This record gives sequence, C-alpha cells and structure tokens, in this order.
Amino acid sequence: MANKYAVIETGGKQYRVEAGDAIFIEKLEANEGDKVVFDKVLLANGEFGDPYVAGAKVTGTVAKQGKEKKVVTFKYKAKKHGHVKKGHRQPYSKVLIESV
Repeated sequence: MANKYAVIETGGKQYRVEAGDAIFIEKLEANEGDKVVFDKVLLANGEFGDPYVAGAKVTGTVAKQGKEKKVVTFKYKAKKHGHVKKGHRQPYSKVLIESV
C-alpha cells in the first residue's frame, strides 16, 4: 500500500507532506516545541477537497525558527552615478510532521 500523504496550504503556498517529514514554511507565530495543526488540507489519502477536505487535519511540531541566507540585490544605473545595494533574510519555521 502506498504511503499516506496530504497536500496542505500554509503561508500562501502548498506543500506535499507525509508523517515524519521536515518542511520549511513561512514563519509561524509559535515557539520552538509548540504543536501546530494545519486544517487547510487540499488532498488527504486520495480524497480531494472542495476547496478543503472536511475534517482532515495534519499535526506537527515546530522544531526551529530561523532566517534563511541573505539575498543581496544590486541596482546600478550607468552614467547616472546611482547604485543601490539591499539585502533580505526571509524568516522561516521548520516543522516536523507527526500525523496525517
């Protein structure tokens, strides 16, 4: 039998998850070690939702809160003596999926 998996929506993105997976998602307002429940399940055990599967939930634990590596953007306008250098570090949450 195939593994149980689900497709969840969080932070405006969709993720395919199975029990035991570790996923990096947009930052959640939770502390490390907190339990989180994702109730926006688009697909669970081969059943499609309209738009979400009724009663389906995915649970996980926040393992880490952090920031990604810095992304540097540089704009330069020739002959105008103009340049702009900016950096950005996107915050994330690492979640360990416990059950689907």
